[in-house]
Amino acid sequence: MIWGIFKRDMCHATRNVIAVIVSMGLVVVPALYAWFNIAASWDPYGNTKALKVAVANNDKGYKSDLIPVRVNVGETIISTLHANDQLDWQFVKSDKAIDGVKSGEYYAAIVIPKGFSADMMTLFSPDIKHAQLKYYLNEKINPIAPHITDQGATTVVNTIDKTFAKTIAQVGLDLASSILHYSQSPQMAEYMRNLNGNLTTMANTLSGASQQVTSYSQLLGSANDIVDSTGKLLASATKAGKQAQNALKQGKSGATSFTSAGANVTSSVNTALDQVSGAFDQVAAKVNKAFDAIGKGSDTAASQLTALSEQVSSGESLYDTYITSLNHMRESVEQLPDSDSAKQALLEAIDREITLLEAAKGDSQKLAQQLKDASTQVTQDTAAAESSRKEILNRITSAKQSISNVRDDYATNVKPKIDALASTVSTLISQTDSMITQLSGTADGLDDVTGDVGTNVTSIRSTLGAIAKKLDSSAATVKELITKLETDGNAGDGNSDGGDGDNDADSGESDELRALATANASTLSTLISAPVALHRVSVYPIANYGSAMAPFYTILSIWVGAIILCAMLKVTISDREKAHVLGLGDTLPRIAGPSGPGNASRWGLRLDHEYFGRYAIFALLALLQGTLVCLGDTYFLGVQANHALQFLAVGWLAALVFSNIVYTLTVSFGDIGKAVAVVLLVMQVAGSGGTFPIETLPKFFQMLYPFLPFPHAIDAMHAAMAGSYDNEYLLDMVYLALFLIPSLLLGLVLRKPVIRLNNWVSRNLESTKVM
Repeated sequence: MIWGIFKRDMCHATRNVIAVIVSMGLVVVPALYAWFNIAASWDPYGNTKALKVAVANNDKGYKSDLIPVRVNVGETIISTLHANDQLDWQFVKSDKAIDGVKSGEYYAAIVIPKGFSADMMTLFSPDIKHAQLKYYLNEKINPIAPHITDQGATTVVNTIDKTFAKTIAQVGLDLASSILHYSQSPQMAEYMRNLNGNLTTMANTLSGASQQVTSYSQLLGSANDIVDSTGKLLASATKAGKQAQNALKQGKSGATSFTSAGANVTSSVNTALDQVSGAFDQVAAKVNKAFDAIGKGSDTAASQLTALSEQVSSGESLYDTYITSLNHMRESVEQLPDSDSAKQALLEAIDREITLLEAAKGDSQKLAQQLKDASTQVTQDTAAAESSRKEILNRITSAKQSISNVRDDYATNVKPKIDALASTVSTLISQTDSMITQLSGTADGLDDVTGDVGTNVTSIRSTLGAIAKKLDSSAATVKELITKLETDGNAGDGNSDGGDGDNDADSGESDELRALATANASTLSTLISAPVALHRVSVYPIANYGSAMAPFYTILSIWVGAIILCAMLKVTISDREKAHVLGLGDTLPRIAGPSGPGNASRWGLRLDHEYFGRYAIFALLALLQGTLVCLGDTYFLGVQANHALQFLAVGWLAALVFSNIVYTLTVSFGDIGKAVAVVLLVMQVAGSGGTFPIETLPKFFQMLYPFLPFPHAIDAMHAAMAGSYDNEYLLDMVYLALFLIPSLLLGLVLRKPVIRLNNWVSRNLESTKVM
């Protein structure tokens, strides 16, 4: 069925001369579209010589005492531009240049102001000014011309920079040459000898001064050591005095406490001992009274004796109180200095007093126990009572004697020692404290003096050390200068010693300087003004601008050719053609229903047969279009194609893909599909990256870029022209072929639901009698 449809289409396309001419036109027109655009843009930047750019020079020039050479950068620019054929330079007055830009006679104008050279030479003054050119540009004449003239203006600026640098370098080399010639004269040699002598004297003087300053610094250092030692000694004395004062304060406090404790103990002991002695007398009377009552009633006597026993027992606490007081006094005595000879004797007296009190306490305890025992005996054995009375009275007498011994010993041995020791310690502490206070004040004053002296000496030594270093550095600098001058002088006279490596090196440097100064100043200044040259290395080089633009215009023309095919050829098959293909005569049976796609499917002519049958002639003409345009690019225009067969293959694949897309849109949506194909064309012209890098386009086009067929076809054609990186060419070809999948899906599957809608739209458009 497909072959049958294709054969009839070919017969109709070649039935008469007009059909053949139209068919040929459909193949040729897209090629002409590509060739005209490629040829027109073959070398646009190589034909800028006709662009008129006006140049006006108002520069007055500059000359100064520093650089005794008249500098006029404006004249140099004019001379350089006369030899420049990059643009059509027009040398006119400034008024005419500006007016010519406004009228469109000139694309741009460069005006060099009056003080241009003077502003450039402010490089050597504190008040630097940036020299400026006035650049006038007419941007409405042409969108590309401003960019070309900008390149011309940039050339002028670069020329100025190089000229200025060359001028300064040439003046500097001339001055160096003059100085070198003057340095070789006899007068200069005499000046150098005198200078060397003066410099030698100066160096010796500086060295001597440095040594004197260093010696004085060392002398001050020795004095500073003595001051430091004195300060340390005074600091030690002051520290010891403070420690002694603290000890005296503690001793004075101890003596005071000791005196106070002694007085308190003396008063307490005397009072307490008197009370205890009186109490024992009362106890003796009550004992006699109790024993006298035995005959009258033993119970009464026993009760009285028991009461006396408890009274004596309660008095034991008084002994504890006295003993505690003596212990407190003993602690106060222990705080006194160990060197005091009376301290130990007093401690022994106090210990003996405590022993006596302990013995008296024991007698009281025994007395209480005898009284208690006697209270029991009087109720049991009256005959033994008299014996107990005697023992108790004897015990009372013994206890009173113990009390008396304590009191006498305290008064005789302890109290006098306490009073004497307290008086002696207080006097000694007062005298010693006064002496240490005076010594401490003196030491503090001396410490301040030695501290100030030490600080001042250290500061002076630091200053003298810095001065000595400066003097040594200055002397070394002068000596180095003397050596350098002598070496240069010997090298200039040609008397350097061949065995001296340093002199040989200096001689070599002088020879290099002489060679530099005597060389061609113009050549050297040119090198200095532009020391760096740009070596351009092309990766995947393209022969010319036309070849670089050929892929874009070629792919664009193939899409345009697909649109022209759908505009000139019918995409639907009439019922008469279907009947002839099916062998049913001139018409389909009435049972086929209204005319439209798929109405002959019951006789075997399916919708896919109609799709591929009619597309076959579209594909043939599209392949012819792609072949013609690619062969014309290569062999007619001379577009670079390192891999011609690959270049042609890209054209074939693009022709099939583009024609299928446009054919599918048209057969599915009719005239609306043609409009969609035109919209896709416009979008791809802007967003394919064929003219400007995709990175310079708006974000929308950068996002849309991978989903358009143009970029992949253009990249594949670039790879065929200049070379492929790895599998770049094959990948782009695969990506391009993948666009056939959605196109065939729409034409064979998704087309069926919209057939009725498309028929309805077509009927309504035809009813307008205009569309």
